[in-house]
Parts: sequence; structure tokens; C-alpha cells
Amino acid sequence: MTLEDGARNTVFTCLGVKKGEKVLVLVDSEKKKIGEAFFTAAVDAGAEAVMVKILPSTRHGEEPPAPVAKLMSEFDAIAIATKYSMTHTQARARATRAGTRIVTMPGITEQILSEGSMIADYNEIAKAIVRVHTAVRGKKRVKITTISGTNIEFDIKGRSWVTGDTGICKDKGDIITLPAGELFIAPVEGSASGKLVIDGSFGKLLEEPVKVTIKKGYAEDFDEGEDIVIELDKRGKDARNVAEFGIGMNPTAKIVGLEIEDEKVLGTIHIAFGDNSTFGGKVSCGIHISGIIKEPTVVLDDNLVVLEKGVLKV
Repeated sequence: MTLEDGARNTVFTCLGVKKGEKVLVLVDSEKKKIGEAFFTAAVDAGAEAVMVKILPSTRHGEEPPAPVAKLMSEFDAIAIATKYSMTHTQARARATRAGTRIVTMPGITEQILSEGSMIADYNEIAKAIVRVHTAVRGKKRVKITTISGTNIEFDIKGRSWVTGDTGICKDKGDIITLPAGELFIAPVEGSASGKLVIDGSFGKLLEEPVKVTIKKGYAEDFDEGEDIVIELDKRGKDARNVAEFGIGMNPTAKIVGLEIEDEKVLGTIHIAFGDNSTFGGKVSCGIHISGIIKEPTVVLDDNLVVLEKGVLKV
């Protein structure tokens, strides 16, 4: 596969660009080659395409230059490929309110676009997420085990699964982040206990698994991953909160050491620590880091086997 293949999948399948639509490709100078692939795909779709290149921002949520922010609301669809995320900017929010549908791709690499989760069949992923959600909604308790030593349980009673990470962005005002392909939920705070063996990635690729002891909803002890622990502890106790349980649903995603890709890998699950205030939880602490766990067995309410040694069962 090539960059152009991944870009066409995004433009034609995810955004559903139609002939005559106005499409903005917004990139920073580090993503110029990726931007050119999206521009070509938009032209091939028959769109009135414009590509704008800006300097890289310094953090997630930094506003784009004012002229660009004003321009964003003038388009039917926008593909944003930048180092840092524009999802939580006022410019993006105004464009969304104006009816613009937007795909943001913070941190996207040429490898992800040409070989990884961006080349997936997102229509099929959307169907699979609906199928799994139908099976798991209303369940109250989760147990996760692995051969490598993970053994953890937590409550999800009263919490809602997030099903919008399908990769499909075809209606006015839709906003998604790509790569896509996961189903996730915020565990009830204070309910998680047991042990995690994070053996996929944890902010980066791992040379050795990271073992974590969980008590009363918090990570009490890490045996490895010093850099991650330091980063978490800068934000206080809540950064150790068991914030998210997610199920990867993307069959072309690979563990590459980037969270945006790793969380989506079919046959894995992830447990994130820190903030869950934006998807049904109660903890707001400004940090959110996921640990990827390979080949898990996941059982809900003692009888629904969702995954068995990494194989999806529903």
C-alpha cells in the first residue's frame, strides 16, 4: 500500500467526499508529504480542494493562525494532519457548528497512513463495533486475564460505552479522530483491583513488560516504566486512576509505539490511567496514558466471553 491508498480511504470512505464539495487539507510543515496525498485524493474525488500548510504547534489544543481558523468554517470537509491535535480548539468547534465534517489525525506518520490502521475497511469496522456493543451494553462487571499474568476486575455499572470511534464521518458537523477502531468505557472510579501486565506498549514500545498493581481504582505500584511513572506523578494521585478500558477493533492496526495506532489493534485491549472526564468518568487531571495488553481473555458478568486469548468471540 502507498500513502495515496491510505489518503483515498480517508477521503472516499471515511469522509465520503462528493464531487463539487469544498475540501480543506490542513497540515503542518512536518506532514507536507502526507498532506499532498490527501490533496490528490480530494482532487480525485472531484472536490474543490485547497491545501494549507502551517508551522507545527507546540502542544495539543493550540489554536491555528487566525486567518486559517476563519477559513475552516468555509468548507464542507476538512482533513487535518498535524503533529499535535486540533480537536479541542475553538477553531475546530466553530467549524463543526458551521456544519463542516472534520477528520483530525494528530501524530499520523507515513507508516500508519500506508501500512497500518488507516488502510482498514472502516465500513466493516463500524459494523463490528455495533455488533460488539450490542452484546456488551448493560453489563456491569469486567474481568481481564492473560497468560502473562494480568488478572484484574472492575465495575462498569451505569457507564456508557463509547461507540463513535468507527472512522465514519459523513454527516454535517461530524468530528472524528483517525486512525479509528475501538470500543471503550470509563470504569467506575475506585472499583478496579488486581494486576496488569502491560506487554504491548506504554507510551512507547516496551523492551520488557510493565507490571502494575491496582488497588481501589488506582495504580499503586509499577515495577518498570520509570519515565511514564514520573510523567503520571507530575499530575498527582488522580493521574494513577484507572480511567479507561478499551477494546481494539481494527484488523490492520499494528503495535508501533504510538498510542493513536496501538489502541486500535484487533485482539488487544488497553487500560488507560488518568483523565476520563470527557467520556463519562469523574476524574479530570490533564493526562491520559494507555497501556496495551496483548492476547487477553475478557469476560463480562461472569458469562459473556468477549475475547479469548486475543480472539474476538462476539
